Amino acid sequence: MNKKISEIIKENRLTNQRLQESCIPSIVELIDNARNTLKKKGKVVFFGNGGSAADSQHIAAEFTGKFKTYQRFLPAIALTTNTSALTAISNDFSFDDIFSMQVKSLVNKNDLVIGISTSGNSTNVIKGVLEAKKIGAKTVSFTGAKGGKLAKIADIIIKVPSDDTQRIQEFHIMIGHILCELVN
Repeated sequence: MNKKISEIIKENRLTNQRLQESCIPSIVELIDNARNTLKKKGKVVFFGNGGSAADSQHIAAEFTGKFKTYQRFLPAIALTTNTSALTAISNDFSFDDIFSMQVKSLVNKNDLVIGISTSGNSTNVIKGVLEAKKIGAKTVSFTGAKGGKLAKIADIIIKVPSDDTQRIQEFHIMIGHILCELVN
């Protein structure tokens, strides 16, 4: 058991090192775009499935509530929290449309839209990002090393350099925390 725990920690450390080597410019671009979005009175919109849905909610909550200090409350929303909208859209249309239909209703051109998918191939996340692009919002993808289809369509691509879903999710949250801390 100790050996397995050490291996997991080592893989996290190696992913961290690869992230530092490859992703800092994209993270800086994300922070700059988030700052510009907030200056224009836009909001940051997050969405994803499963663990990425939880990450979306977590990061949006850090924006709208306290993150380290009480000095700011920033406009952000996770499109994963309205169960009535999610189930109605899934039932009446398709699960593939749960984010794109909400984007049509809630996003404007001054917003920053962040689609989170460890594979980069979640159809509903892709459709949500594409809809945001039609509106003229700036788009971001958080993915794993391969990037998937999201890496081909988003304006800013942050590919965590790992193929291990758990490591990818750990670093999506870390990137979200970096964004929250430095967006002021």
